[in-house]
Amino acid sequence: MLRKLEFVLRRLLTSIFVLVGVSIITFFLARVVPSDPAELYIGPKARAADIARVRKQLGLDRPLPIQYLYYMRDLLRGDLGTSIGTKQPVLQEIMNRSTASLELLFTGMFLAALIGVPLGVLSARWQGKFLDVVVRTISILGVSMPAFYLGLMFQLVFFRNLHWLPVAGQISTSLRFTHPIRPITNFLLVDALLTGNWIAFKDVCLHLILPALTLAAYPIGLIARMTRGAMLEVLEQDYIRTARAYGIKDGVVTYLYALKNAISPTLTVIGLTVAFALTGTFFVEVIYAWPGLGSFTVKSLLNIDYPAIMGITLFGASAYVIINLVVDILQAWIDPRISLK
Repeated sequence: MLRKLEFVLRRLLTSIFVLVGVSIITFFLARVVPSDPAELYIGPKARAADIARVRKQLGLDRPLPIQYLYYMRDLLRGDLGTSIGTKQPVLQEIMNRSTASLELLFTGMFLAALIGVPLGVLSARWQGKFLDVVVRTISILGVSMPAFYLGLMFQLVFFRNLHWLPVAGQISTSLRFTHPIRPITNFLLVDALLTGNWIAFKDVCLHLILPALTLAAYPIGLIARMTRGAMLEVLEQDYIRTARAYGIKDGVVTYLYALKNAISPTLTVIGLTVAFALTGTFFVEVIYAWPGLGSFTVKSLLNIDYPAIMGITLFGASAYVIINLVVDILQAWIDPRISLK
């Protein structure tokens, strides 16, 4: 137990150094962009006296190292600054939009793991057969297909041609008035389920299908290929041959013995793809007009809204670090061969 605690503390300490490094790099890169944030904050018809006043108000008249120290002081207090574009606290803007992005992310990654792992197992189990060729083809297409192109194709096929699924948004506009969802967690799918709003729940599910599949396409291919490779290596081990020689059912050998020992590298890939998909959701959100962090990020970049850019970057970096920490702990828990060093 003590070794596990030391392992977690070491990972946490490393994560803190990573986040500090990200904050330093992002802060100084945002400040070297040739623009005046004070002028952007006021507007295009700002007077010189007003610009000078706002520069002092925002602390832009101080040297960059001093600005960074003040920023870190405010950050430790939970203050990410005020958005230049919306004039609202950055933390509030991120919290208001993050639930929609996280709902899409969790759904997409759930589908990726649910589809990718079984595909990889089946491909390894039927190596060289027709099913293996099909799975490898799907994996290559999923990895190589750009998300924006796949999203547009899904919209053309399932909305314009088949009329099966909605084209954009998180919920139908009419249902916001006829069957409003009472906010509890701010995750629409969860809130509709908890309140028994089944009409809204069905509508939210239908709106989630296309963007979630678009987001999951790349992770599905990656997870399937990694699972297949790990399974092929494990299936050649002596203990697998021994289990089969004892007459143990092939399904038990494959899914209980082999998959348990092959899942460790797959967990690493899943963790990395979750962190990768967090930023990948931005492209998907733009395509499907999803009300998450994607549109806010695009507007912030176009407006050179450096407080918002800093906040979004730190949010993504924190999520990446936390996910990797969770994956490390899961690997150590599942596979006792991994050293807690």
